[in-house]
Amino acid sequence: MSSQPNRPLSPHLQIYRWQISMLTSIAHRASGIVLAVGSIFLAIWLIAAANGPDAYASVNGLAASWFGQLIMFFWSFALFYHLCNGVRHLIWDVGLGLDLETARLTGFAAIGVAAALTIFVWIWALIA
Repeated sequence: MSSQPNRPLSPHLQIYRWQISMLTSIAHRASGIVLAVGSIFLAIWLIAAANGPDAYASVNGLAASWFGQLIMFFWSFALFYHLCNGVRHLIWDVGLGLDLETARLTGFAAIGVAAALTIFVWIWALIA
């Protein structure tokens, strides 16, 4: 006989219906991971710049490629999303906005503001 007691398993993602607060919580953690990986690339870029024009040109060539620009676009969205959702969490920490409807609306707002900031910065960077 098994030494583990016969207990029910905890409900999981297959049981619960997806909600915006669930999505924003998972996305906040994922954006933190994306920011950490992007910071490694930023450090590599800075080290290459310090090591001379040849090293900088090779790393900057990757960053300036269409693939590098796409990665940087998503990295900037992760940055703005993590910022917006972090502000949302700070507001929750003081006890505001904890009711379900406000939490739902601020979840959509965090995503929308992050998307708007990302688009604004990229348009500004392309015309400058």
